[in-house]
Amino acid sequence: MALSVKLESFEGPLDLLLHLIDINKFNIFDIPIVEITAQYMEYLKSMESRDLNVMSEFLVMAATLLEIKAKMLLPAEVNEEGEEMDPREELVQKLLEYKMYKYMSYELRDRLSMSGRALYKIPTIPEEVAAYEAPVNLEELVGDLTLTRLNSIFQSIMRRQTDKIDPIRSRFGTIEQEEASLDEKIELVRAYAAENPSFRFSALMRGHKSKVQMIVTFLAVLELMKTGELSVRQEQPFDDMLITAQM
Repeated sequence: MALSVKLESFEGPLDLLLHLIDINKFNIFDIPIVEITAQYMEYLKSMESRDLNVMSEFLVMAATLLEIKAKMLLPAEVNEEGEEMDPREELVQKLLEYKMYKYMSYELRDRLSMSGRALYKIPTIPEEVAAYEAPVNLEELVGDLTLTRLNSIFQSIMRRQTDKIDPIRSRFGTIEQEEASLDEKIELVRAYAAENPSFRFSALMRGHKSKVQMIVTFLAVLELMKTGELSVRQEQPFDDMLITAQM
């Protein structure tokens, strides 16, 4: 199903996916990957941005969607417990986490807006009034309290403090986005090709443990192929590619 409306700009690929899921009223736990991929690719075609750093994030997600789509066409993988593994599971988890943090940001934004409406008055209480402390009668204050009673009160206060801790927010960590600059990766591939005029694609990928780094490296190779600086040859489908520098 193609999109019939022009979409606004989004903060990132996850933001775009959530928008597509919402407007189509898809179940986030059962995403129709074929339809969502088609709509996602339609949006990429209409993007006006030519910033490679911005485009690389959306292209990485496009590659992920195509990978999931391909896996769903193959026989389902089975885990150690004998249960079928859903290729969409990792994507769904990321979408749920992003949606949670997104709505948290809305709440913080609303609180910040409300705090701007608060006015504070400088204290005008006379110094002698502010310094006054009412006398304390210790015998009346303590009364018939015992150590057992004091311990009971202390434990009750501690329980109330524990109840105030949000069991969800208290486990929140820090979201870190891995930086992957396409421009920097192109320069690294150029330098590698200068030292190795002919090399295998697997050798170039050696040492890249992050999926994002591997995808951006692949995009860098495509960019250098487009400029004529590299040529690629593959004898058989799925064989390792032989890359030759044309510099």
